[in-house]
Amino acid sequence: MIRIALRTLRYHKGGFIASFIALFFGATIVVACGGLLETGIHNAAPPQRLAAAPVVVTGEQRYLGTSSELVFPERVRIDSALTAKIAAVPGVERTAADVTFPGALAPPGGGPAAQVTGHGWSSAALTPYRLTQGAAPADAGQVVVDSRLAQRAGLRPGSEVDIRSGGTSKAYEVSGVAAGNGEANGVFLADAAALAAQAAAGLPGTVDNIGVFPAAGADAGAVADGIRAAVAGQPVSVLTGDERGRAENPGVIDDGSDLIPLAAAFGGLSAMVTVFVASSTLGLSIQQRQREMALLRAIGTTPGQLRRLILGETVLLAAIATALACIPGPRVGRWLLGAFADAGVVPDSIVFRAGSVPLIVGVATALVTAVGAAFIAANSAARTRPTEALAEAGLQRKWFSGFRSVVGLLCLVGGVALAVGTAGMDGPDAGSVATPAAMVWTTGFGLLGPVLARGITASLRRPVRAVSGLSGHLATRNAKARTARLAAAVMPVMLATGLAVGLVYMQTTQADGAEQAFDESLRADAVVTSVSGGMPLETVDAVRALPGVAAASAQVPSLGFIEPDVPIDPAVNGGDGESGAPQPTEVSMQGVTPEGVAETTSFRAASGSLDALRGDAVALPARYAGDRRIGDTVPMRLGDGTRVDLKLVATVDGRRGYETALVPASVLVGHTDAGLVPQIMVRAAPGTDRAALEASLRTLADRQPGLRVTDRQALTAVAADNSDTQSWMAYLVLAVVVGYAAIALVNTQVLATTERRREFMLQRLIGATRRQVMQMMAMEAVLVSVAGIVLGLLVAALTLVPFSMSVLGTTLPTGSPWILVTVVGGALGLTLATTLLSAGAVLRGRPGDLAGIKE
Repeated sequence: MIRIALRTLRYHKGGFIASFIALFFGATIVVACGGLLETGIHNAAPPQRLAAAPVVVTGEQRYLGTSSELVFPERVRIDSALTAKIAAVPGVERTAADVTFPGALAPPGGGPAAQVTGHGWSSAALTPYRLTQGAAPADAGQVVVDSRLAQRAGLRPGSEVDIRSGGTSKAYEVSGVAAGNGEANGVFLADAAALAAQAAAGLPGTVDNIGVFPAAGADAGAVADGIRAAVAGQPVSVLTGDERGRAENPGVIDDGSDLIPLAAAFGGLSAMVTVFVASSTLGLSIQQRQREMALLRAIGTTPGQLRRLILGETVLLAAIATALACIPGPRVGRWLLGAFADAGVVPDSIVFRAGSVPLIVGVATALVTAVGAAFIAANSAARTRPTEALAEAGLQRKWFSGFRSVVGLLCLVGGVALAVGTAGMDGPDAGSVATPAAMVWTTGFGLLGPVLARGITASLRRPVRAVSGLSGHLATRNAKARTARLAAAVMPVMLATGLAVGLVYMQTTQADGAEQAFDESLRADAVVTSVSGGMPLETVDAVRALPGVAAASAQVPSLGFIEPDVPIDPAVNGGDGESGAPQPTEVSMQGVTPEGVAETTSFRAASGSLDALRGDAVALPARYAGDRRIGDTVPMRLGDGTRVDLKLVATVDGRRGYETALVPASVLVGHTDAGLVPQIMVRAAPGTDRAALEASLRTLADRQPGLRVTDRQALTAVAADNSDTQSWMAYLVLAVVVGYAAIALVNTQVLATTERRREFMLQRLIGATRRQVMQMMAMEAVLVSVAGIVLGLLVAALTLVPFSMSVLGTTLPTGSPWILVTVVGGALGLTLATTLLSAGAVLRGRPGDLAGIKE
């Protein structure tokens, strides 16, 4: 049978080429997604700025002892006193404390200030940086700048610059220029000046990291173990190898792990499309060989032999396609990772790390899909009795099975359950359920495709005949007689339409929900920011005292956790991620100034009073308050892991999924990365227009260099830009998946049309003109398009309605109607063009060539 399979390949080139294309592209995408998944699991971010230190000690960013692998969003800093303790560990030659603070550098001549990241000169050895010009900073008035920054700003030793940080501006002399693999905007002060700058940012007595240099001949692993023993009980991590990159960018732990669900969802969606496309293409290819199968049965071929023949052909084809897909697959995965990093979805320090596992998974998925599809397609012919084989091939009576209908109905039940779950989710989280729901709906409709396609085409029979006459009559008769072929052609149209409409409108609806929540929370007329990364909290009082200002409030965004009733103890619970460990409640937090929060935001107290947000106080969203009453103590963890006991003074309502806990800015600001207030929201006094308000605010900017004044539209634009980043990522995923579905659509239509050469030639012999055959094919393409578009829109509607109810509270998603028009028009145009071009190519032959066309 294998020998026969090899010989049959050359006689069915069209079907095998179509199947090869489907399997090759599908396996490529699955291998790429597998590479992304393994990259997320490794989460490798090789160090750059800390690369010279074999061992790095940094704050423990993981929330140890919880049932989920929670990560503190703000940098967990460590006590500077640990530097001496670590230096005393046997095998340690020296240590270097790494201090980081945000700032802005104003070049000579009064040019625009550039954001910079400041460090102490001792930490330059951690990269290492080497001086290319000048000397190290000898006193508090000197600074060394990165060579790339020096080139951009035109700096050299002896240049005078102003560095603004923590609301102050100080003049420095550039003592040297250094080159290294660190930040392109790095500046280095004398160690004492750097510590003072960090203290001015509200972070005294702490350092970001401690780099450790083992003595000559000492083993770095042994030194790291010794340091772990020395700092046992402290909230620190001792890192070696690629893990040191986490000390440079703590977001790698959380944002890097986001790559796992992203790759899993992307890969799952791609695998589902691959299954449908490959099954549809292989099934159609085998259906078109029913006459050949029937003849084999009639001459004594057993069902097992027939199955082995088809499986042998398919395995050979799938092996070649998947083997070739292993070449571009990792490259596509690396390109996708770079695209995600450019969009800010994952840190750009994460490197693509994919071994043999993605290749094995991708090849296995493609092979299992191909073999499964071939086995299902071969069953009908293999089980046919020899005496009925020829009649069965000619009439195609068995076009649906009971097993297929049962599984399809179960998928529809699952889709209903997921739809209910989607409608009950919080708006920001609804997409995590809506996407699997779209996959389940698509699977159900795909399995029930022959029934649904037949029903749709039957309902179109009279209108098509009335509009197109004889060509429409022939098209509908063909659709009725060849239901299986029709269903195979309809499925790629359904996939492309359903996924495109569903995923695009999901993204536009999600973006609109976030924009509405942002607009509802904003009541300020102007916003004060700083080019140096933030302002001291006292700036809020200075803004409030300006003429024309009715109210001002700090706005310090962060993320916190409400402690559970059961104490969290890593020693008892076994560390992070244990299933039996307690789970804190994650909640968005906003540091505000009580004197201006009501006037500058939409937050209103459902109980208690926001005026009481002073000292160690908190206003919780009503849904998170639970059974707590006003005056109760709420144990919480701030963004940097600091545990605080806050008094509940109010509860606030908010849009579901966008609720925010309010705390005094004085409580929160010192536990953020910058230690400064990033924004001050300002409300104009009655009778003060916006221009007068901004002019008043600029007088403060003249006294405090680095301050910037923008209106609320600019703030809304920034929020929209952040939303656009997420949208870009979603559209990238959509382009890959829907692009593959579009390739499958073209592939299937070409296969379904070119294999009908004998049918077309017969029609020409009995008197049909080329134009009449083309008209018939145009109407068949319309039937296929309409059936696929209707099913695709039904999949999209069943996904989008509950999603929109969760995000917007309405049944209709938001987004331009031109999206729908474009998708529907594209599906119709692509199907028509592919069908007519393929039919035209077939009809170039002469009717008299029929005798040379093989069965």
